[in-house]
Amino acid sequence: MGIDVSQATVAKYMIRHRHPPSQTWKTFLANHVGQIMAADFFVVPTVTCRLLFVLVILAHERRRVVHIAVTDQPIAAWTAQQLREAFPWGSAPPYLIRDRDQAFTDWSQTAKAMDIHELVTAPRSPWQNAYVERFIGSVRRECLDHVIVCSQTGLRRTLQAYSEYYQRSRTHLALDKDAPVSRPIADPTEGAIVAVPQLGGRHQRYERRAA
Repeated sequence: MGIDVSQATVAKYMIRHRHPPSQTWKTFLANHVGQIMAADFFVVPTVTCRLLFVLVILAHERRRVVHIAVTDQPIAAWTAQQLREAFPWGSAPPYLIRDRDQAFTDWSQTAKAMDIHELVTAPRSPWQNAYVERFIGSVRRECLDHVIVCSQTGLRRTLQAYSEYYQRSRTHLALDKDAPVSRPIADPTEGAIVAVPQLGGRHQRYERRAA
């Protein structure tokens, strides 16, 4: 109409929508928490300065550990095989969150064949895969920072022991102080509280047992 108006002025008077045009990332995760798995790698050095790579697959619902695998060569074929082993017999989830690590290069074809829709996080955005990142941090602080890793077999055994403790004994605030594998509330009449050593005594599981 022959009237020059600055872009800032137009933006100032435009009608603003109260809600975003699509659901936020947080809303998506909340709506589909029972259908989402998350995967990530982390590195563990050994006493001989070798690097071992650990693959973790975690279920968002109740933070349950689905699969842990260890290797010194995370080639694409090995990684794809771990995906098949984690979800056999049609148990694959609809969604799987992962980052842009090159080790996941060949996952796309395997995931597509298993009818898994991959959700790839943005570059350098670990908060978009927060559940599995938090699990990795817990593994380091509560276990690996206090253990000398000598071999691939030893690391696998240590991670299996921690996974057992994490799922059945370690409580989570987000789960109302329950464990991923739900623990029944003990009745006071069942006996005295006893501390059961876990992970070689680094942690404790408290139970009621009859005297």
